[in-house]
Amino acid sequence: MTQITVAGAGAFGTALAVSFASGGNPVQLWARDDNHVNQMRLAKQNARYLADRKFPQTLNVTSSLSHLKASDILLVAVPTQSLRAFLGDAGDQIAKAHLVLCCKGVEKSSGLLPTEVVAGVFDNSVTSVLTGPGFASEISAGLPTALTLAGSEQTDNVLNQLTAPNLRLYLSHDPTGAQLGGALKNVVAIASGLAIGAGLGESARAAVMTRGFAEMSRLAKAMGAEPTTLAGLSGFGDLALTCTSHLSRNFSLGYALGKGEAEQTGVTYEGAATAEATEVLATKLGVEMPLTEIVIAILHGKLTVSQAVAALLARPLRHEQE
Repeated sequence: MTQITVAGAGAFGTALAVSFASGGNPVQLWARDDNHVNQMRLAKQNARYLADRKFPQTLNVTSSLSHLKASDILLVAVPTQSLRAFLGDAGDQIAKAHLVLCCKGVEKSSGLLPTEVVAGVFDNSVTSVLTGPGFASEISAGLPTALTLAGSEQTDNVLNQLTAPNLRLYLSHDPTGAQLGGALKNVVAIASGLAIGAGLGESARAAVMTRGFAEMSRLAKAMGAEPTTLAGLSGFGDLALTCTSHLSRNFSLGYALGKGEAEQTGVTYEGAATAEATEVLATKLGVEMPLTEIVIAILHGKLTVSQAVAALLARPLRHEQE
């Protein structure tokens, strides 16, 4: 029987572990913090990140890296900015597993996508990407969710092993496009939250989403992704979800800033780090991304929302498809 392990006991990692274990499969959930693991074992749930979702009997929780060695499929759900450190700590324990990367973003220090980070650590690792529109609370509650599983032809064999009653996975052989969609939509979600929080209206949000999608597509094309990938679940689907719901942490960050409130402490906002990494990538590739630049300026306190709107409206007139 296939041993599935989820590394990272945040909300999304826990939701995936609960979902896969609900089908009767033996699943491990790994967390770095011993105290957190002990709390989850006693309570049979992850009260810290996903309260009120009891663990299935087939879900085992561990903090031991050595337990990862038995994994056939390892879903890596640690934050993108922590991925390299996790790979270094786990080392040989995970070198033979099929890695399925569930983290969304671009490494700030290098501008690399998660698959590129893995390739730099493990030369011969088999890696796939699991991404798309799915909130942890809904996945763990058993609500129907469609996601993209992207990778090489070897990924096709993993599809049937990652089964859950409520999850429908669609295959893609374009991991670059799938990762860019999952990463860049977080930046647009911050911008969408800013628009709604500042009271600019639904028309402004629609404009932000549309022009943000244009930016995503430009960068994806420059990086060799397939244009159709961004139109799928990992691009447009994830964009629609995260830009229209307060369940999105990145949208909530923008919303708070738009209302002039402080951001919530202790929460990982991948979109903030991704925006800065994306700006570096875009500059190198000669891709224009004004919305991303505006988000960075607001996050750093260099522009107010009103100044940002004025700057965007003052841009030269152009063809919509440019």
